[in-house]
Amino acid sequence: MADEIATLISSAGLTNETFLVLCVIAVIVIGAIVVIITSRPILDIYPYLTPSASVRARKGRLFDEKQLSEIVETNNVHEFENYLKGVPDYADVLEEYPVDKALDIQCADTYEFVARIAPKEIRSSFVVMSKKTDINNIKSLLTAKEVGLTEEETEDLLIPRGVLYEDLRSLIDADGVTDVVTSLDGTEYAAVLEDALPKYENSGMVLALESALDKYYLESLLRSSNVPADENKQILFSYVGTQVDIANLKLIIRAKKDNLSYDDIAPYILEDGYQLREWKLKDLMESPDVTNLISGLEGTKYSDVLTDAMAKYNENASIAVFEKALDAYLSKSAKSLSMKKPLGIGPIIGYVSQKETEIKNLKIIARAKREAGFPNSKIMEMLI
Repeated sequence: MADEIATLISSAGLTNETFLVLCVIAVIVIGAIVVIITSRPILDIYPYLTPSASVRARKGRLFDEKQLSEIVETNNVHEFENYLKGVPDYADVLEEYPVDKALDIQCADTYEFVARIAPKEIRSSFVVMSKKTDINNIKSLLTAKEVGLTEEETEDLLIPRGVLYEDLRSLIDADGVTDVVTSLDGTEYAAVLEDALPKYENSGMVLALESALDKYYLESLLRSSNVPADENKQILFSYVGTQVDIANLKLIIRAKKDNLSYDDIAPYILEDGYQLREWKLKDLMESPDVTNLISGLEGTKYSDVLTDAMAKYNENASIAVFEKALDAYLSKSAKSLSMKKPLGIGPIIGYVSQKETEIKNLKIIARAKREAGFPNSKIMEMLI
């Protein structure tokens, strides 16, 4: 056998030493291929290990159902605040700010935290989410100027977070809405607000400016996640896309309740939605009323969600039942997505969604506790 191998090597014009070198190289190449194949899953998971551990630690501090029930059972807003002051996540900020502002700060801090720790490949979407703080502060400033609040009242509305906080704080003495818009020249929101300014000047209502900001936010969010995707990015796009669809639906439902026409609604809708594409959104905007709008959703994943809420809507004619149903659906959808990639983006999405829901629920409780005698059973019904 050895003689046959030697003969083959000689017939190939190779020396024994050359053949051995080639064998070694072949082993190294095959070994490298095996290492790459076997290590690829580890390399995909590695960027998410530290962020996942960080959000899991914070997730463990979220209120469970028992704690939420205890908060609902508090007798008034003072007791409600004292309960939160006993929770480390809320204690420090409540020492300095009133409860509603403290909750907004907690939400802003959550977005900033996740944007800071998220792996590079998905970070842009969470950076966009963190811009909600600046957008909400701009809206507050515009509203304050529209209704003529004092400088002190205006400053109370601003959340001391976000990239533009100090710039916006310097505008609390601006002469009016137009002055605020022109003073934002050089920011990413300048063009959006300037394009919407004529509508504001014609109507005298800041709704046009606020809606333009909302649309810009959703466009930025969808664009940040709509990229060539691995499984983590696909999950992120599904999460972001569902948020866009729900924002569109909430706006259309409110518009139909107010008997607004397609032309009234269209400028504020993000046509490039997720499951609700342009043609479907057009049909919904052309619906004569809320009932027909809900019927028009048949065949989409939002149909059952809103159809189930129709009975309550028929009882009280409040679109709040639809908004609650959509918020609950988003929370449920995020929970489902978070379980698909437990060693990837899943824990991050799960934490962000649960923290948003917690803060929304705490705001609901805070508002209810300000009304003497508001039934606890009614509060529980209102929670997401």
